[in-house]
Amino acid sequence: MGLTVAEKIITKHLIEGKLERGAPIAIRIDQTLTQDATGTMAYLQFEAMGLPRVKTDLSVSYVDHNTLQNDFMNMDDHRYLQTVAAKYGVKFSRPGNGICHQVHLERFGKPGTTLLGSDSHTPTGGGLGQLAIGAGGLDVACAMAGQPFYLTMPKIVKINLTGRLQPFVSAKDVILKVLQLLTVKGGAGKIIEYGGDGLPTLSVPERATIANMGAELGATTSVFPSDAVTKQFLQAQNRAADWQEILADSDAMYDAEINIDLSALEPLAACPHMPDIVQKVSELKDRKVDQVLIGSCTNSSYKDLMTVAYMLQGRKIAANISLGLAPGSKQVLTMLAQNGALADIAAAAARLLESACGFCIGMGQAPNSGGVSVRTNNRNFQGRSGTKDAGVYLVSPETAAATALTGKLTDPRALDLQPYKFTPPRHFAIDDSMVLEPNPATEIIRGPNIKPCPKREPLTKDLTGEILLKTGDNITTDDIMPAGSKVLPLRSNVPAIANFVFAGLDPDFAKRALEKKGGFIVGGENYGQGSSREHAALAPMYLGVKAVIAKSFARIHKANLINFGILPLTFANAADYEKLAQGAELKIADISAAWQNKKNIFADISAPLNVRIELTYDLSDRDREILSAGGMLNFVSKL
Repeated sequence: MGLTVAEKIITKHLIEGKLERGAPIAIRIDQTLTQDATGTMAYLQFEAMGLPRVKTDLSVSYVDHNTLQNDFMNMDDHRYLQTVAAKYGVKFSRPGNGICHQVHLERFGKPGTTLLGSDSHTPTGGGLGQLAIGAGGLDVACAMAGQPFYLTMPKIVKINLTGRLQPFVSAKDVILKVLQLLTVKGGAGKIIEYGGDGLPTLSVPERATIANMGAELGATTSVFPSDAVTKQFLQAQNRAADWQEILADSDAMYDAEINIDLSALEPLAACPHMPDIVQKVSELKDRKVDQVLIGSCTNSSYKDLMTVAYMLQGRKIAANISLGLAPGSKQVLTMLAQNGALADIAAAAARLLESACGFCIGMGQAPNSGGVSVRTNNRNFQGRSGTKDAGVYLVSPETAAATALTGKLTDPRALDLQPYKFTPPRHFAIDDSMVLEPNPATEIIRGPNIKPCPKREPLTKDLTGEILLKTGDNITTDDIMPAGSKVLPLRSNVPAIANFVFAGLDPDFAKRALEKKGGFIVGGENYGQGSSREHAALAPMYLGVKAVIAKSFARIHKANLINFGILPLTFANAADYEKLAQGAELKIADISAAWQNKKNIFADISAPLNVRIELTYDLSDRDREILSAGGMLNFVSKL
């Protein structure tokens, strides 16, 4: 039996386990990436391991999230990241060089290699035929220390793409269609692999857009073959030596297959407040819009912005629209400036934004109160934009440009425009001067806001405490640990950032958790979806959260809970969720005995409920060892 693209890459990197679906495996990691919102803590954790330098083939530290410098804290983090990278053998991408995923795709990603990144959209690299996986910062720190990455062998779902996209329909519409079909939890425990005779019609940036938003499916990663299109892209980046062909075998077996006819797609939009609430733009027409933002790691490539420039050329945006545009990298910005496209964008009355994550992470460009914002980024969770009562629609660059011109949500096919014929450049503008090389003689600089990573004591025999909060389904890591310009600068200071845990859902949560000396959280389906931010586990651990009991967990967040010594448990009977209430006292006894006997765990809830519920756990032997030690840092220190 033949192998899929994903299986071929995993096989070459397999250190422990077998290619059996649902079995624990460990793979060697070739490359890592971090960004400044997660990187400071990741490098503090790496420092705690006491190694002289990283052991990966390549590690890159990017600054692209916390670039808004309201005070000293973000700049201090950048100084720390620059110096710690130099000290330990990590390349450093300076602020302004671009968004980590766009830059890594352009300059560093290699087909057939593995990439682990402390950002949930690391799977962007799948557009190059790279097995690129998002993880918490501590997992990335361990990979930099030369340790394998542990995961459960996913199922592999093939999406067959046939035909060719029609004019003004783009790759963003492809992934929105996949989200409509599978939902935000439909990719859990799966790798999404793309194939079909439509692949040669999609460029690497288009493939990267599709792979990028596979994170919204909850998938482990998404991957495309490495073929002639990949080769052309790498040649144009002056990286022909990095190419290798990786195709699925003709007799490869998949766990499921989905067929999508590219020629049948039309412009789509993800409606507030979830990426899988997808409708046709034609069904949403005439919806008044206040703001349009084009960019993010999903849609800020040269192709994307050349398309936008073509649509804006010689035209002005509507008077009611605020239009912002952020090139994904210095390379993209340089090429737009060199060929005159940037002048067309500026003449249309667009605001040029920094080559950074910016508005996608809630770092500026918040909409007006009650406003409607149309964006090309990947998430539209309520409040993520910085305005809680705003409605955010996720669309393609084509739909965003059309909307900016008309002032209302507009199907770009309705405009009187000839189709744009984009020709991939034979040579991209290459200038890597904003990527700094390591220098082990560097002295590390630490600002006063940079605090050590807190640790948890080893797991006790019994866990007791109060149910501090009960949540619903699809709770995101934004809900648990908000981002935005007020909170992100505190990422290197856990005691300070812990005050914001669940702030949007329950402003008193942090205070209550400290007063009660910790306790438990109860969640619904897909608890912890969204960003990889480990602070959504690290900060609750600091507040004393001992376990999270949920109907199901998102992959990265579950791993982060384990890494910081918080027990992730699921209901043996989903109906028991209804029996639990905030404020009830709960006791879980003899955890280690249950593990040793491979039995389920029971929790006793005291008056007024007076019930016993049965809980399950999906934990490997290694997971249980990590939890018993009180988290990954304690576990690693004993190796």
